[in-house]
Amino acid sequence: MGIERNLADRKGKDFCELPKETITNSRSRRNRRRSSKKMPPVQKLFETCKEVFASSGTGIVPPTQDIDKLRSVLDGIKPEDVDLRPDMPYFMANASHRRPKITYLHIYECEKFSMGIFCLPPSGVIPLHNHPGMTVFSKLLFGTMHIKSYDWVVDLPPESPTTVKPSECPELRLAKVKVDADFTAPCNPSILYPEDGGNLHCFTAVTACAVLDVLGPPYSDFDGRHCTYYTNYPFPDFSD
Repeated sequence: MGIERNLADRKGKDFCELPKETITNSRSRRNRRRSSKKMPPVQKLFETCKEVFASSGTGIVPPTQDIDKLRSVLDGIKPEDVDLRPDMPYFMANASHRRPKITYLHIYECEKFSMGIFCLPPSGVIPLHNHPGMTVFSKLLFGTMHIKSYDWVVDLPPESPTTVKPSECPELRLAKVKVDADFTAPCNPSILYPEDGGNLHCFTAVTACAVLDVLGPPYSDFDGRHCTYYTNYPFPDFSD
């Protein structure tokens, strides 16, 4: 405020006002220069996430047009946009580790959404886990990955319980397979929803691969969005 006041006091003494036409032309040139500069893909993804997840909350799914918009932006992200290559140390198999080490590269997180990249060496596994009340976008940047995903069974007749309790096992819940296939980049981004689309999934790297994940809203123990890991059992093992 002090600077603005001082400049205003000095107008007419040390400064002369430019003609309005000159000011308008100058602004037009600046606007043209700004518009000609292409926004970096990751910045564009961030700005789009801010719009799409502005009203994000547990169980809230963005409108269809917003989902399509974010999917389109995510589909345009390439490995070079995030400075990743398959020959980097993140993706090298290490004989000293019985299980390949998975690396997570954090990009951004707020209470509305999070962005990050999982880097998997060959045979790396992200175990079966859930995304409670969340909408999740995943983009395979490079490599081949096997994805197996499930949704909880909720469409059985009322008299058919979805929870199975064999006497020799802890409580189990019925789930149905949504996806069980290999995916090779480039491929379309996958989207899962709070109640559909494979909310529980497991990733297995067939080759070295990188996955860009956008979660809205992100995990939050305080808000009840815990990440829970599961073990799957064939249904016939427990059916009569």
